[in-house]
Amino acid sequence: MPKISVEMPGELLADLDEHVGDDGKFVNRSDAVRASVRKTLDVLDEIDARHGRLAEEESGENGAEEATE
Repeated sequence: MPKISVEMPGELLADLDEHVGDDGKFVNRSDAVRASVRKTLDVLDEIDARHGRLAEEESGENGAEEATE
């Protein structure tokens, strides 16, 4: 799995840490960030679908999928 580095304000990190650990919803920060990114991407996909943009991306018409293969 690729690693990334992210800078964020201390206040945001402190809020994130409240949800991480034995009493939290997430095992570690990475788990929390992955879950947040997945949720955000799901919401963006729903928005794109409502605006008719998702079908174009899935068919590869925008060229993004072809460039990554």
